[in-house]
Amino acid sequence: MSSRKGLNGACSVHEYTGSFMGQSVHFKMTSVCGHVMTLDFIGKYNNWDKVDPAELFSKAPTEKKEANPKLNMVKFLQVEGRGCDCIVLWLDCDKEGENICFEVLDATVPVMNKPRGSEKTVYRAKFSSITDTDICNAMNHLGEPNHNEALSVDARQELDLRIGCAFTRFQTKYFQGKYGNLDSSLISFGPCQTPTLGFCVERHDKIQSFKPETYWVLQAKVSHEKDSCLTLDWDRVRVFDREIAQMFLNITKAAKDAKVESVSRKEKAKQRPLALNTVEMLRVASAALGMGPQHAMQIAERLYTQGYISYPRTETTHYPENFDLKGSLRQQANNPYWAETVKALLAEGINRPRKGHDAGDHPPITPMRSATEAELGFTEIMPWQSIPPEESLPSCERGDVFPISEVKLLEKQTNPPDYLTEAELITLMEKHGIGTDASIPVHINNICQRNYVTVENGRRLKPTNLGIVLVHGYYKIDAELVLPTIRSAVEKQLNLIAQGKADYHQVLEHTLDIFKRKFHYFVDSIAGMDELMEVSFSPLAATGKPLSRCGKCHRFMKYIQAKPSRLHCSHCDETYSLPQNGTIKLYKELRCPLDDFELVLWSSGSRGKSYPLCPYCYNHPPFRDMKKGMGCNECTHPTCQHSLNMLGIGQCVECENGVLVLDPISGPKWKMACNKCNVVVHFFENAHKVRVSAETCESCDAALVDVDFNKAKSPLPGNETQHSGCVFCDPVFQDLVELKHAAMKHPMHRGGQGKRQGRGRGKGRRPGGRPNPRKPKDKMAALAAYFV
Repeated sequence: MSSRKGLNGACSVHEYTGSFMGQSVHFKMTSVCGHVMTLDFIGKYNNWDKVDPAELFSKAPTEKKEANPKLNMVKFLQVEGRGCDCIVLWLDCDKEGENICFEVLDATVPVMNKPRGSEKTVYRAKFSSITDTDICNAMNHLGEPNHNEALSVDARQELDLRIGCAFTRFQTKYFQGKYGNLDSSLISFGPCQTPTLGFCVERHDKIQSFKPETYWVLQAKVSHEKDSCLTLDWDRVRVFDREIAQMFLNITKAAKDAKVESVSRKEKAKQRPLALNTVEMLRVASAALGMGPQHAMQIAERLYTQGYISYPRTETTHYPENFDLKGSLRQQANNPYWAETVKALLAEGINRPRKGHDAGDHPPITPMRSATEAELGFTEIMPWQSIPPEESLPSCERGDVFPISEVKLLEKQTNPPDYLTEAELITLMEKHGIGTDASIPVHINNICQRNYVTVENGRRLKPTNLGIVLVHGYYKIDAELVLPTIRSAVEKQLNLIAQGKADYHQVLEHTLDIFKRKFHYFVDSIAGMDELMEVSFSPLAATGKPLSRCGKCHRFMKYIQAKPSRLHCSHCDETYSLPQNGTIKLYKELRCPLDDFELVLWSSGSRGKSYPLCPYCYNHPPFRDMKKGMGCNECTHPTCQHSLNMLGIGQCVECENGVLVLDPISGPKWKMACNKCNVVVHFFENAHKVRVSAETCESCDAALVDVDFNKAKSPLPGNETQHSGCVFCDPVFQDLVELKHAAMKHPMHRGGQGKRQGRGRGKGRRPGGRPNPRKPKDKMAALAAYFV
């Protein structure tokens, strides 16, 4: 055999004479460096400034370009292939390898000798490891390259290119044109990359929203030998009520001895591990060796090409019945670490491995040569998987009595989940069909490279501010962009192409049409994500000032004054819309009884409307009859002191659906305002106190109002300081009520007589004519009464 470097200086060419198909032939053996070609848009469509990203879905033509022009791989293959009669393809035996087969054929077939008649000139070798046995077996059973599998890769490449580039170009240009501190050169989107990031942010959100709960554990110790104690587990485990825990403690303390009620013995066994596939290898490498998936895959590929392990890209965890397990074991018989274990297995005989999953691709990853580290035989070799030794229990029988040495109550708290480890993320990606065994490491590496997540101690993935905002923005606009469901469905379609059960062009056209529609909606709705970006990254966010406390984390939220004004909790990374065109200030540090958010007060000015609102309820209506954007003056909470039920007076004098609601902090220039339109009613100027009564007017069903004046400024007859009556019907109040911004006055002010039906709150009814529940003694009863 002679060896030389090819013209590109990267690939060697080995030449020798041998036998092929019963003939003596001259062989040339060489290699490529991954994909020969890559898919890209033609020149003019790579100009970000001149091309509308929407055109990339269908209008922009694509072409195959050399993956690495510096390698001159096409020219190298043409030079070496010129004059050859046959080609045998030994690329990796997976879908990507199958695709590379056709890239090599595109370069070589045009320069090869033309076949004579129907003579076969293209062959495909199928193998799972680089051993003498496997290589010879593959050469003796040559097949053909699988065009369907290659097409499935072409489809994935085109989908990822068109979808990824369109979204990436748009959001990168849009956000980098507005913010200078994104700390990422590219705000990329990928059909697999983005759901991968979504898993990390979903865990982050659970951590941020977690509220620890205090619980109590009863701990008792008994003496069973001279100087040793045995700690007993409480069969109730824990309680969340201290009084109940204290009761159990008192009961237990009253006892001096503990009596054995029953004795049971059981044997613990742990199943042998399944054979190793790619995903499990990546999980173990991350969890046990602290290696990132990308690095682990690179090492595995190196071990494979050096002959230490079988092909490392496989979904199979089941050895075929004819697999030579003993042959693989014999390779390890002289290993310095586990030689004795291997020899014992060979001497005593081996059990068949557990039946796993047969994906029909390659056998599980198997050690092919002895090395210093491998996966085999199992708790002696892998002590970390063995069952931990338990606390030794004393021998005892039913009826035995042990003196109690100590009883105490332990106070503990529930803990939030931790950030996802790489191993956990790999599991989620496999479960939801995001990526393939080959591409999973690439997607995880991408979200790290883009500064969407950082790798913390223990290989835990903590989302950065940029990663969190992007995912929250996708959820706000179109959750399917970040959820795994749609990509999982696409992967199934790609697999059908590979199996020859789906048409390549139809899958491509259908999928691109779906994402094109989603892209247009995303562009139209980008303001939703922009609100989150602006709060997190722009100098505007730096000018925001702490205003009110978040009900989730109890930290101060920042008030962003510029339009659209909003509140942002940087700790929870949540943004809350606010009513516009007015001023916002803290409302006496009062809190919403439903979610513990501090209330804020919106005001349109001293002579206009003002009302308190809960930032959370304003954005997430708590009751079915409420809509987004409603303040406390429209809240139907039955007992909250700020709600419509407590402060509503009567139906608006101008609009059909509005209710006039007392502004409780407007004194001494008191007013009530419609919760739907711009009607404002000023009344009882200089009154010391104004309160909405539980009683209603017999004439118009409006709520009565209790007014308390200072003696020196009282306008009431006879220098009275207190009066209760209807602001519409009571003659004492008529001169004290002034309507603003109203086209008409209340009928009673025009001299109307008689009882008006349905114009006020109604006796025993809340505004709007809905049943008004009685006031129960506690909040939960009140809410129950409301929902009933």
